[in-house]
Amino acid sequence: MIRVNLDVVMAMRKMGSGELAEKIELTPANLSILKNNKAKAIRFSTLDALCKELNCQPGDVLEYVPDEQ
Repeated sequence: MIRVNLDVVMAMRKMGSGELAEKIELTPANLSILKNNKAKAIRFSTLDALCKELNCQPGDVLEYVPDEQ
């Protein structure tokens, strides 16, 4: 499973959802879907914009969590 830690990175940068959505030209609804781990995919262009705006690496936003067996 891939976990999205976007809320953690945003909190560390003291950036709200509305501000980030506007800066990366993403709708607040789509940002919310991503933030709440409901997204099935993410475009590289969106990941690139997130990393640029939040001054982070893709691994700061996305984390692989093995399935429990």
